[in-house]
Amino acid sequence: MTFVTRLTLQSGDRAALDGIVDDIKSTAERKGAALKGPHSHPPETRSIPQHSRLHADDDRRFSTWEYTIFTRELEIHGHDNLARNIASQSFPDSVHIEAEVEQIHGAGRGN
Repeated sequence: MTFVTRLTLQSGDRAALDGIVDDIKSTAERKGAALKGPHSHPPETRSIPQHSRLHADDDRRFSTWEYTIFTRELEIHGHDNLARNIASQSFPDSVHIEAEVEQIHGAGRGN
């Protein structure tokens, strides 16, 4: 049975995100791991309203705060220790990482 680890990395800092993805790619290549990706998603722009007062009756607002989120997705097939080490690394606060592990059964096997 094989494990597939899907890493989703998100950040508003595109340079930091691409640097981390490049580090993961080079580590996987050195270890001989089967790596798919990085798959880039379209940038997502978020718009957040900002109230100028905390009082509920005050409708005055500052201009809307807008920021962009960049997303990259990678898949590591097998190499469980490598995937575990990458997912447990400390990343900059500007980068968010999610790890999803899926178990793949071989052909002809039951549940």
